[in-house]
Amino acid sequence: MGIPKYLPHYTYEDYKHWEGRWELIQGIPFAMSPQPSFQHQRVSQRIAYELERALEGCTRCRTVLPVDWKIAEDTVVQTDNMVVCGEVTNPSYLDKPPVLVFEVLSPSTEQKDRLLKAELYASQGVKYYVLVEPQVQQAEVLELERGEYQKVAVLHDQKWRFDLEECQIEVDFSGFWK
Repeated sequence: MGIPKYLPHYTYEDYKHWEGRWELIQGIPFAMSPQPSFQHQRVSQRIAYELERALEGCTRCRTVLPVDWKIAEDTVVQTDNMVVCGEVTNPSYLDKPPVLVFEVLSPSTEQKDRLLKAELYASQGVKYYVLVEPQVQQAEVLELERGEYQKVAVLHDQKWRFDLEECQIEVDFSGFWK
């Protein structure tokens, strides 16, 4: 007996009309509440700043703050921070995978970010996935290798070089905690 067959399966068309902050993964809605904490937002802002600095010489890639990334008709997510290379053609949502994703972990999202989103991002070919833990001022860098993420670094205040499609960037992780 499968309970999932009795659950509603939502689409992007449904998602567009919902109030509040949601993500839709394989037709299942996930509330993005409570709102991010002050610390979460501050760290996310610092990540965006450090990414902007790192991308100064890379004209084909840009930092993107939370925006709808429509992966499929029944899957729409919003990452905390991401880097997208190449042309962005749809004004309503991102319709191609970013090359680098940062998720700032919080108690209410950690399990989803570590498991569900890691699997989803890997399936979409996101080369780097960084899990940021503000409480311990630590970031785990995961790199996609043969379809699965491998942990390649645990950083606190170091710099790390990412080899993007269009360029290489060096991100100063110590800047996240200022």
